Amino acid sequence: MRVFVTGATGFVGSAVVRELLSNGHQVLGLARSDDGAAALESAGADVVRGVLEDADALSRAAASADGVIHTAFNHDFSRFAESCDLDRRAIEALGEGLAGSDKPLLVTSGTARLAAGRAAVETDLPVEGPGLPRVSEATAAGLIAKGVRASTVRLAPSTHGAGDHGFVPMLIDIARRTGVSAYIGDGENRWSGVHRLDAARVYRLALERGVGGERYHAVAEEGVAFREIAAAIGRGLNLPVESRPAEHFGWFALFAGMDALTSSAWTRETLGWTPTGPGLIADIETAGYF
Repeated sequence: MRVFVTGATGFVGSAVVRELLSNGHQVLGLARSDDGAAALESAGADVVRGVLEDADALSRAAASADGVIHTAFNHDFSRFAESCDLDRRAIEALGEGLAGSDKPLLVTSGTARLAAGRAAVETDLPVEGPGLPRVSEATAAGLIAKGVRASTVRLAPSTHGAGDHGFVPMLIDIARRTGVSAYIGDGENRWSGVHRLDAARVYRLALERGVGGERYHAVAEEGVAFREIAAAIGRGLNLPVESRPAEHFGWFALFAGMDALTSSAWTRETLGWTPTGPGLIADIETAGYF
């Protein structure tokens, strides 16, 4: 297949590009810079120069492909609502290019806050409401009526590995600034995790074997206690590990305190996916986070 990938030079997207190319697919990658274009060409992908704001370019590239994987997202949480609206408009533009074709479109979402008091499963619907403006799944679902085989890959809160710039590096930065690697309460709330190369295989398998309207969980570890994550960071920075009130984390408190226990049993069975990468704690200690 010839696959158009947005976010093709990003932490997850670049792993998706590598996974697709190594399994016989052709890749058309979106790049906004000369360096990004060069990296894609070096990897063996074709390049579309553009940005997510260019709806016409996204539609044309999608129309020229046999399928689309949308991993791009602006992770500036100070402008989260704006980033979510841009994500919505980008998905709609991709859908316009695929309308009536029954070609697959995979969009990206997360597993956080899907269920309370139990492991979230693939059939759980995302929570909507104030402070939760991400609508990638709902936008994708709306495209099915237009003849797009749209589905969602949900990433674990910690999609980790060398080059990670997500939640774990944010926690490391907070620990460095405050002099303590902290957790909230007893620290027994859990984050699910997945290595980025394992996540990339979920995208590839969902593209090859998936059907429209489904949600796939890229989750290798169902739940790692937050206190264990804090302890690993404390060891890496040689800092004390202590319970602190939510205010210690500032705007990140919502994520530091969330319990995101998540199952991927259905995804594993349906796609034949078995994660093989290192776990979150092992990665924190060996993947260059410090």
